[in-house]
Amino acid sequence: MPRYSFDEFVLSPRRRLLLRGGSEQPLIPRYFDLLVFLVERRHEAVHRRDIFDRVWNDVIVSDSALSQAVRTIRRTLGDDPRDPRFIRTVARHGYRFVCTDVREEDDDGAWPPAPEGEPAGAAAVDVDVLVTRNVDGDRSPAVAADPFDPLLERITRVATDPAEEEDQREAAELLHGLGTAEALRRLDSRPGHAFARALLRDTRWDAAEAGSVPLIGQPAPLATARALIRLRLRRASREVAARWAGASMGGGLAGAIAGALGGLILAIAPGSAASLAVVPVLALIGAGCGATGGAGVGAGLSAAEAVVRSRRTAALVLGAAAGGGLAGTAAEWLGQWSLAALVGVRLDIGGSLEGVVIGAAAGLGYGVATSGTQGGLAGPRGSRRLRVAALTAASCGLAALLLSSAGRPLVGGTIHVIASGSDGSHAALTPLGRLLGEPDFGPLSSAIIGIGEGVLFGLGLSLGLTRRP
Repeated sequence: MPRYSFDEFVLSPRRRLLLRGGSEQPLIPRYFDLLVFLVERRHEAVHRRDIFDRVWNDVIVSDSALSQAVRTIRRTLGDDPRDPRFIRTVARHGYRFVCTDVREEDDDGAWPPAPEGEPAGAAAVDVDVLVTRNVDGDRSPAVAADPFDPLLERITRVATDPAEEEDQREAAELLHGLGTAEALRRLDSRPGHAFARALLRDTRWDAAEAGSVPLIGQPAPLATARALIRLRLRRASREVAARWAGASMGGGLAGAIAGALGGLILAIAPGSAASLAVVPVLALIGAGCGATGGAGVGAGLSAAEAVVRSRRTAALVLGAAAGGGLAGTAAEWLGQWSLAALVGVRLDIGGSLEGVVIGAAAGLGYGVATSGTQGGLAGPRGSRRLRVAALTAASCGLAALLLSSAGRPLVGGTIHVIASGSDGSHAALTPLGRLLGEPDFGPLSSAIIGIGEGVLFGLGLSLGLTRRP
C-alpha cells in the first residue's frame, strides 16, 4: 500500500495518518477515507454517488454531510474553495483532487521526522485569520486578536439562509479545534447560548479534536436538547421521510402477504364456510394494519436514529415504542368506532399496548443489529441487511408470542374476535384451530398466527427501512 506526498503533506492510508511538515493533522475516519479516495482517483472528477458508495457505504446521509466533509478537509489542508490548490468542486457532478505534484512511495520506508518542538499528533488550528461575512454577505478574512469571540458570535446569531447555517457549523468546528472546554466556558449564558451549545454538541462528531459537550448540569439543558433535536431533524428531514415511507410500504406489503396466506388457509381448511373471496379481504385488512404499524414504528425509529447518537439502541427502542403506540391507539379507536357505527357491534379490541410492545421489540432488534452504525442512518447492504432483517423479525416474533400468551392477539386474533361477535360471519378462525388439533381458535393457534404476523412485520419493516435510495 503506497503513501502519497503532495505539497507539504504526507498521506498514509496504511497508518491512517495525514502529516503536515511532520505534524499530524487529525481527521475523523470518514473524512480521512474521503481524502484518500479523492487522492487515489485524482486523475478524474469523482461523482458524488461514487463518494457515497465508497465512504458512506453502510449509512445513509444527506448531501450536506458530504459538503461538510469537503469543507473540513479543505480547512485542514489550508485550501481555498475560490482558488483551490487541492480539491475543486465540479458543478453538478462532484469533486476532484487537482494537485498535480502527487508522489507515490512505498509506505514500508522510513517515516518523515517531526520538527523539533512540534511532536507528531499535535493538532494545529490557524487562529490568525478567521473567515467572517461582511455586510454584503461575502466571505472575507478578518484578523482576530482573540479567536474565540468572533466564532462564538457567529454560532449564537440567528442564521437566515443555508449558507449561514453551514458557516455556523464551520465556526463550531473551529471552536472545537481551539478547545471545546474553553469555548463552552466563554459561551456561558450569553444570548443564543442554547442553540450554540446544541451546535457544538452536534459538530463534535465531525471534529477529530473535539471534547465532550454535556447537556446535564449546563445552562438551559431542556432548551439545548430541543435545539439539538430540531437541528438534527432538519438536516436529516429528507432521509427520515424516505425511511418512514419505506417502512410503511414494507409493513403494508408484509401485512398483505400475511392476510392473503391466512385467508387462503382459512378458505381451504376442512369444515370452513369461508370462500376464496376472504383472501383479498384479509389481504387488504392486513395491508392497512401493516402499513399503519410500519408508518408509526418507522417514524419513531427514523426520528430517534437521526436525533440520538450516543445512546442509540435505547433511543431506538423508545422511539419505535412511541411510534407503535400512537399507531396502535389510532387503529384501536378507528376499529371500535367503525364497528359501533356500521354494524352496531361493541368489542374490546386491542391496539395501543400491542403497538408499544411490537414497536419496542422492533427497535431492540434493529438497534442490536445495527449497533456499530456511526455518522448517519443505517443503510446495510447484502448479507448485513439480511442479518438486520432476521434479527428484527425474530425480535418482533418473540414479542408477538408474549402478547398472544398474555391473551393480547394481533391482527388475526382480532379478526377472529370480531367475526365471532358478528352474526353470519365466515371469517372466524376456528377451522385453523382445528387444523392444529384444538376445538376452537385456542392458545396454540393464537401463538402460531401471532408469531407469523410478528416475523413478517419485522421483515417488511426492516427491509423497507433500510432500502437505499
